Amino acid sequence: MAIYYLTFREARALLTGTLEINPDLGKTDTKIEVKKEGNTFVFPDGTIVKEEIIRKIARDEGTVYFIKEGEVFKAAIAREHFYKLVPTIPPTIEINGIRMHRTKDTNPLRDTLAKVNTVNPREGEKVLDTCMGLGYTAIEAARRGAHVVTIEKDPNVIELARINPWSLELFSNSRIKIIHGDSYEVIKKFEDEEFNVIIHDPPRFSLAGELYSEKFYKELYRVLKPGGRLFHYVGNPGKKYRHKDIQRGVMERLRRAGFVRVRKVEEALGVVALKPER
Repeated sequence: MAIYYLTFREARALLTGTLEINPDLGKTDTKIEVKKEGNTFVFPDGTIVKEEIIRKIARDEGTVYFIKEGEVFKAAIAREHFYKLVPTIPPTIEINGIRMHRTKDTNPLRDTLAKVNTVNPREGEKVLDTCMGLGYTAIEAARRGAHVVTIEKDPNVIELARINPWSLELFSNSRIKIIHGDSYEVIKKFEDEEFNVIIHDPPRFSLAGELYSEKFYKELYRVLKPGGRLFHYVGNPGKKYRHKDIQRGVMERLRRAGFVRVRKVEEALGVVALKPER
């Protein structure tokens, strides 16, 4: 059964008479033809959507919609928290109004490339991606030939990744292994010196302070091979949290955990570090 994705962009195109639209949030150049019949739009699989629903989508610049099995759904989950895909290209995920990728003056794909390029995973290397999210980091590392273990704590995030067409490679690429669990606990199960590269992109400090702790950094150090590379996303340089410089504290704790050549990477808003060679 076909799934068609709609944002305000596609809805506005339909309302202004452009009946060929992209159905996969810009992931490919694919076009589908939608027919206009009276006050309805008819999609290629026969699904009929009323014009009033298309008008509603056209007004909503903050949400992704999709058509599946003849019905229109929001790509959103309301449980203990509110989760939704945001129609950036590619989409980001928003949890209680907080976006999980940088979108100001960039997009989630450029944001991902900036992070991955700091450690440049190579063919045959093993990569630990501590916080999967929509999986763009894991996908990019796997495309470079690395074998990736990616961890995600929140089942709602995994569910949205399954909905997002830009995340489908997570579930089809044999180089990617997904572990559902808390990185703080899961990392204890890995062998010493198991990974060549670690990409650590945790939620903000106020939401997951344990992932910024020296104890956790020592686990990162333990599972990294000698000479291995670490990238740690921190956030906007110079920002203060309760008058404390988070980035400086991260760098100090990484050094205490044993990492060397710890330095800021301004373009990726994070820190890179190495585990010393023997």
